[in-house]
Order: sequence, then C-alpha cells, then structure tokens
Amino acid sequence: MKKKILIALSYIAVAALSCAMTVGLVSNQIPSSKLITLENLILERFPGEVDQTAIEDAAADAMVNAIGDRWSYYVPASEYDALTDSMNNSYVGIGASISNPETGGFVVQSVVKGGPAEQAGMEPEDVIVQVDGESVEELTMSDLTDRIKGEAGTQVSITVMRQGEAVTLYITRNQVDTEVTESNLINGTIGYVKIKNFVARSADETIAAVKELMDQGADQLIFDVRFNGGGYEDELIKILDHLLPEGTLLSNVDKDGKEEVFTSDESHLNVPMAVLINEDSYSAAELFAAVLHEYGAATTIGTNTVGKGYYQNLFQLEDGSAVDLSVGRYFTSKGENLEGIGLTPDVEVDLSDEDYAALYYGTLAQEDDAQLQAAVELLMENVVTP
Repeated sequence: MKKKILIALSYIAVAALSCAMTVGLVSNQIPSSKLITLENLILERFPGEVDQTAIEDAAADAMVNAIGDRWSYYVPASEYDALTDSMNNSYVGIGASISNPETGGFVVQSVVKGGPAEQAGMEPEDVIVQVDGESVEELTMSDLTDRIKGEAGTQVSITVMRQGEAVTLYITRNQVDTEVTESNLINGTIGYVKIKNFVARSADETIAAVKELMDQGADQLIFDVRFNGGGYEDELIKILDHLLPEGTLLSNVDKDGKEEVFTSDESHLNVPMAVLINEDSYSAAELFAAVLHEYGAATTIGTNTVGKGYYQNLFQLEDGSAVDLSVGRYFTSKGENLEGIGLTPDVEVDLSDEDYAALYYGTLAQEDDAQLQAAVELLMENVVTP
C-alpha cells in the first residue's frame, strides 16, 4: 500500500521547493544538431503518420531525465496550466477528493467546503458508479479524473451509491480553492495544525490557524507535515519567522556558489511544539521540521523524511511546455543539506500499512493515529525538548 501511495504523491512532490514561481520564456530550440537532424529525418522519411508534438515532448522529457536528478522534470504544454493551478492551491473541477481502495470502486473521501460538489449534494463515502450516464466500473483513477475534468461553467452528472440507493448529482465545474490547513483543539490545550503544502496562501492560513487555536486556549502546538510535498521558500520562511526568535533560518546556494541567507526577527512564539513527519514529507516540509528542531523549539515525531536537498525554478518554453529544473541546494539553520539523507525523527513511531493508507486518504481518526497520539502524550508530559 505504501508504494502505491508514493506513486500517487510523486507528481506533487517533485516540485517540492521553489525560490519563487520563476516562469521565464526560454527558447525551445534544442542546441543539438543531432536531435534536430533526427527529428527532420523522421518527419521527412517516415512513411506513417507522425505526431511532432509527441516527438518533441519525448525528446525533452528524455533530456531532463538524463541529468539523473529525481527532482527535475519536463511538463508538456497540455499539463502546464494544471501544474500552475496546483501551485496556487487552486484548480477548475468539482472540489472532491476520491480514492480507489483495494476493495474496489471510487469512494468520495472528502468534499471542499462550499465547492461545486458540496453544493450539488455530494457527501463523503458516496461511491461513484457513473459519470455522464456511463459506468466507471472498468476505469482507472486517471480515466475517472479525465471524465470528471472540464472547463469552468460546464456541467457533469455523477451518479453515486449512498446507503444502497443510486443518487444522480448535477455538478457545475468551477474554480476551487483548496484548503491548505486543517486545525482543531486537542484536550483543551493542544493546538493541532495540519499543513498540507507550502505553496500559495499556506503561510497566512497557518499563522491564522495558530492564532485562532491560541485564542481558544491552546498553549502547546502540534504541526503535521506528513504527506506534505513542499512548496515555496518564501511561504516557509514566513511561517518559521512567526514561530522562531531572531537568527538564521535557512540558506540556499546556486550552481555558481552564490549564497542567500534568510533570517527571522525577535518576535516569536514561546510555546512547546511538536512536528509530525513521515517518509512522504518533502523538501520545505523537511526544512520546517529540521529548523524547528535545530532551534530546540520542537520535538519531531514519526518516520524518516524523504531527503530532498535541491530547489527548483520553473522555466516555461516558447511552445507552452516547461521544465522544473533543480538550480541549487538548500541548507538548514545549522548548514545541513538533507539530500538523500532526510530528517530522522527524535521519536520514531511507525504506522501499520492500513493506518498509513487511512491517514493518506484522510480517514484515520485522530485517536487511532499512533504518531499524533505520541506527540500528544509528549506534550502533556512536557517532555518536548529535543
């Protein structure tokens, strides 16, 4: 189960830390006579039909893969808008999270509050059986996603099974802003904040969630960055600056050796903290936990993180495609680079495959989450010093 989930996360995670949304038009001429000659040879001599875009996409993808960097990747023009939408925590769709468990079927895990699916009456645990009147029984998750996707303002009919009855919903696709954080109060004094990523709006929403929890009486905090694919450097720095006292937060160094150092001011929160991490905590999520640990501000709990030590910039090409290319390394407040190593938690707590999958799909109850409960126990005992 864990391997399947890793594959599902891979597209999200590869863009795990960007200094900024750097999108510069770059000439898409490939500076290699070999590639140009080969493409011309195929176009001029091959007797069958040729998809020139497919040829160029395959060549560009192979070129990026050949550098041997697991974080750099090529984005076809057809996927560019979806990528930039995800980096803005926004997309055109119905606003529902759907899983395809091993037991079969497509199960609605959650719906975005106020989104098109919720407005049309879709509910968690609905089982999707038809899209636009056609059965989904033989579809893959990718096929189902393609069926549901469409332009803003268009309608899709989705038939679900709910408590043994078929219900057909008519949903108008629209722009959906995804929730970046989830938060609640535990045991009256512990504020729990799940940070889903570090892209657009994550800093403001995280800081707002912390403030609201502390206004409700929280005097201890648990941050959850499990399954967090990372995000933007500036969002990460804004959150760390809010939490930590004056000092160096992190730095990055580009190919030419140019270093950029980021610092925090004196203002900070002086409360016990813990951070939940796992093998699907990437890049900015790893830095977040590592820096809080290095400052002695938080205990880290869970399993070893993935180990991503490069940052990327996104460069758009003239044909609308793009490459998200690693352009430098980042370092923690104490100068550590996590590439290929990751962050080892202070307290190692593993989950069963079943609980791991449930956590990923958002169906694991907090009282059944062994990693979360370990953090609660530590905080309640006031043994949070790393």
